[in-house]
Amino acid sequence: MNRGRFTESAGTVALAAWMAFAALTAVLVSDQAGPLSPDRGLLSWSVAHRPPVAVALARGLTATGTGAVPYVLAALAGLIAGSTARRRLTAAVLAVACLGAGQAVRYGVMNLVARARPPRHDWQTQASGWSFPSGHTTTSALTAGLLILALALRAPRGRTVLCALVALWAAGVGLTRVYLGVHWFTDVVGGWLFAVGWLALCTGAAARRLPARHLPGPPEPGPPHPSDPADGPVESHAPKDPHRRGRSRPA
Repeated sequence: MNRGRFTESAGTVALAAWMAFAALTAVLVSDQAGPLSPDRGLLSWSVAHRPPVAVALARGLTATGTGAVPYVLAALAGLIAGSTARRRLTAAVLAVACLGAGQAVRYGVMNLVARARPPRHDWQTQASGWSFPSGHTTTSALTAGLLILALALRAPRGRTVLCALVALWAAGVGLTRVYLGVHWFTDVVGGWLFAVGWLALCTGAAARRLPARHLPGPPEPGPPHPSDPADGPVESHAPKDPHRRGRSRPA
């Protein structure tokens, strides 16, 4: 792994995501007219398209975005990312810590913004707390990001399909929050942006701080050791001509 290039890319992604998140938050805080037009439109569409089977499926999918499931998947991501037993344990601990800390920071932001949820009579599942950013969305997106990073590093075959399935799971969890009426669509967008920014921040910090032996990929090249053999042939190993033994070189 090229440590410098990776941390630079992670920093760029984190900065872009946080700037977009801050802009969205500013719009929502300063908006005195209530929900934005896309929020109202998507909630109205959801309320009008709720057959019982679809609601049951949405409830089942949304339940995977909280509780123990994301932490189990985050630990699994760490186990996939490591190449040895010790590295797997380290990566699993860091992945779970990234998820837990992200949830705590999101909770603090949610209480600072204090955005109201959609009307309760439109809910099709239980919810608590303020609305922005969506907790289920943030948690599932963070978990999916950790899994995608691990699969991209270690899965030898079929990783494109696996990464796509994981991304679809996280997107589905976020969209069910709108479909079930407990979040506005901009709450979900805010959760996605928060997750991208937090994940980029955590992975960049890990790549910068961890010893090189804990990072995936081949070790970075270092200065040659004095005892390393020279690139060219050594005099003692040069072939000898048996016909010249004991003879002097011609002038």
